[in-house]
Amino acid sequence: MAWSTRQLADLAGTTVKAVRHYHKVGLLDEPERLSNGYKQYQVAHLIRLLQIVRLSELGVPLAQIATLDQSEERPDDAIAVLDAELAATIDRLQRVREELAVILQHRSPASLPARFAPLADRLTEPDQSLVMIYSRVFDDHAIDELEQMIRDTPVSAAEAALAALPPDADRATRRRLGEELAPDLVEAHKAYPWLRDPGAYARRDAAHAEATVGQAVGQLYNVAQLEVLHRANLIATGQLEQLEEFERAVARKDDEE
Repeated sequence: MAWSTRQLADLAGTTVKAVRHYHKVGLLDEPERLSNGYKQYQVAHLIRLLQIVRLSELGVPLAQIATLDQSEERPDDAIAVLDAELAATIDRLQRVREELAVILQHRSPASLPARFAPLADRLTEPDQSLVMIYSRVFDDHAIDELEQMIRDTPVSAAEAALAALPPDADRATRRRLGEELAPDLVEAHKAYPWLRDPGAYARRDAAHAEATVGQAVGQLYNVAQLEVLHRANLIATGQLEQLEEFERAVARKDDEE
């Protein structure tokens, strides 16, 4: 007895498309054809297809099925390797499920690293974006401190005002807010060493971290917010000469506009 492609696929519990793909990748030999061009599959084809389907159900990639056919190793060795790979996959998926549970519990953005999910309501949208970037450019010690800082430090009035600051805020407001924000930065620098020298905690190198974070900050905050942050940083770090020069530059720019 011989079977057509569809009949063979039905017997093996797969699809015609899958059978044709197995032919294409060399896992299943092409059968003989009748004079009218119809394929005639035999028992050997059915057995081979059942083997392919079974191994696929066990999670063996098609490329690995071909390797198993050609391997001189015992089949149980190959199965043991597959079992180890699947165990690793299960562990990874379990970790993902645990992270998803935290995300669902706190209704936080899925893109935010799971450890920051409970803190999502304390972070503005730009802050969340920066946390994602920090997690890629700074080491675990820095990220541990960042998490602790967000967890233990309430959002100050100055920080809330900065988040709401429009790009066309007047100079007096920008200056006042920078001065109000500076003490927060001073306290943060005292409590969290990585803020004093972020480059020392870079995963790659300090220049790469500085360039990446600088570019991110420049695009995530508006011009008024950037001015306030720069002013606050100059005050907090005691760069008074640079602050005076900066204020003169701001004054000239405002006068020109």
